[in-house]
Amino acid sequence: MDEREFFNETTEQRAHNLTCPKCGQAAEYKVTWIVRRKRAQLPRGGDERDRARFAKAQSYMVRRDDKLQCANVRCRKPFEITTLQTLAFMVD
Repeated sequence: MDEREFFNETTEQRAHNLTCPKCGQAAEYKVTWIVRRKRAQLPRGGDERDRARFAKAQSYMVRRDDKLQCANVRCRKPFEITTLQTLAFMVD
């Protein structure tokens, strides 16, 4: 059984305060995340190994955006997101 069958997957945008490294101005940016929430129960057809993997599975988020464009009208340069984690576990 594939690990993706253990989760419900959605896409969310969350606001984060980030600073442009080129102009130094801080602003609030919307970053896109892929959110994988653990299902309530194991899908049908799982064997003993799948039950053990499902018991250890945990809800998490994966950052989808790698680059953003600066919000400063004078700058508008793209920059990489380096201050946010690419993977974040969620507490249910």
